[in-house]
Amino acid sequence: MFGSLRPKDLASVADSCVRRTYGKGQYLCYQGDSGDRLFVVAAGLVKVTFTSERGDEMVLATLGEHEVIGELATLDEGPRSASVVAVVPTTVLMLSRPVLLRLMGTHPAVLNGLLISLGALVRRLTEHAGDLAFLDLGARLAKLLLRLAEDSGQAGDRVVLDLGLTQSDLAGMIGGSRPAVNRVLHMLGSRGLLEIDGQKIILHDLDGLRRRANS
Repeated sequence: MFGSLRPKDLASVADSCVRRTYGKGQYLCYQGDSGDRLFVVAAGLVKVTFTSERGDEMVLATLGEHEVIGELATLDEGPRSASVVAVVPTTVLMLSRPVLLRLMGTHPAVLNGLLISLGALVRRLTEHAGDLAFLDLGARLAKLLLRLAEDSGQAGDRVVLDLGLTQSDLAGMIGGSRPAVNRVLHMLGSRGLLEIDGQKIILHDLDGLRRRANS
């Protein structure tokens, strides 16, 4: 969102930010909080969770370095639609709504970046709804693992996913139950596509996972 700014403008933005570090398991914000600031992940990893009125929790996304959180609530001044919790020690930069609005007015590239971010959010939600309707659990899990592998930025055919996500988290991300996800993981493991090591998932065959995601 801010990558196109000139160094002096970027330094000005940085001066307007509040820097804060959260320990593993600490919440950056809670569902229902006031959306008065934008978060930029400087280092670490967070997960975005939604809690139903019955107390059921669903992981909507995981976000890492340089990714932005809370753009929707910051723009419409509505309450946070989800909670954000640090998966590992995480440092964020917080930008207030007035500063963000001023930047959008003076730097069209920031406005464009924000629109692109919102567009990507809508596309992700639309794709997720389509997956729930048309893909079986195995395909949805394979597709999720491939997306997490891509987000990790690791090169090569062997990818280690160490995101602090439980099998219940994975189940919530694809609309399944923990026992069902456990069965699918072991089935994929028996085919040599992946290996489970505690909360780590080691992907050995990305092409095989792609075929499963498309089947």
